[in-house]
Amino acid sequence: MTQKIIVTGGCGYIGSHTTVALQQAGFNVVIFDNLVNSSADVITGITQITGISPEFEQIDCTDLTAIRDAFSRHRDAAGVIHFAALKAVGESVSKPTEYYRNNLVSLLNVLDMMVAFNIPNIVFSSSATVYGDADNLPVREDTPLKPATSPYGQTKVIGESIIRDAVAAHPGLNSCLLRYFNPIGAHPSGLIGESPSGIPNNLLPYITQTAAGIRECLSVFGDDYDTPDGFCIRDYIDVNDLAAAHLSALRYMISHPTGTDVFNLGTGRGVSVMELIKTFEQATGQKLNYKITARRPGDIPAIWADPSRAERLLGWRARVPLSDTLLSAWRWQTKSMKK
Repeated sequence: MTQKIIVTGGCGYIGSHTTVALQQAGFNVVIFDNLVNSSADVITGITQITGISPEFEQIDCTDLTAIRDAFSRHRDAAGVIHFAALKAVGESVSKPTEYYRNNLVSLLNVLDMMVAFNIPNIVFSSSATVYGDADNLPVREDTPLKPATSPYGQTKVIGESIIRDAVAAHPGLNSCLLRYFNPIGAHPSGLIGESPSGIPNNLLPYITQTAAGIRECLSVFGDDYDTPDGFCIRDYIDVNDLAAAHLSALRYMISHPTGTDVFNLGTGRGVSVMELIKTFEQATGQKLNYKITARRPGDIPAIWADPSRAERLLGWRARVPLSDTLLSAWRWQTKSMKK
């Protein structure tokens, strides 16, 4: 029998690509999304890619009555992949209570409904922000967690603790906590991609919008970090590789129902902001207008993953070359401008 998976935040950037991966692997997907930071139009792109239209429930996961009704309609689900959250680091600093309320109440409601309806598996969208400014690189899953540098990061730290405690309290409930690094790129078809509302919070959409002339200039925050070229270093992972990891984690959890597990999802290679800019220019032939500005509060100098545990246990590793990822993002940008 085909298994059903609930994807909260499934109209969002990572959620939509994961929905594609799930459908192409033969799962039935039902999306829960309140469309605050996304659009139902993405369902059209998902359907064009897979030939299957996912079921869609427009609900807010912080609304307990609404989510109880939705879960009661989908009590046959084999698992939940929980993306639904506010995610802008800078905004979380200025709106901390909004981030705590949204990100934690939605998770609590999802877990309560999973227990109520005996849905056994949750894959949680966590983040490398839980490591803070790590002492040793690359970070492994057993790297000590340092204080989060933003309320957003703190919601992920607290969210992981909530899930661990819920799993410990409820035999039969299992979780995979996926700590991902810096997702970038788009589906190779150019039919779905990262579509931030307003000014982008992430680097690559700002790069593509600057290349497209939507933004006048790209600001690069700081060139005096203690790194080889002075620029911040991050682990940029293709969103399609990330989607495949969620599929692998779900399958692993279904076949190894052993409580809580945690995995780093990254390439294992640090790339500086300037290296990303230069690789984008080489891959696309687009010259970027950028300027060096002051450091941004909360930015750590460098972080990248040791993803070997995910490769060993999930059989997963990042495969898409950086230049291909940057081309897919540019393809998505140019295609979305023609709509």
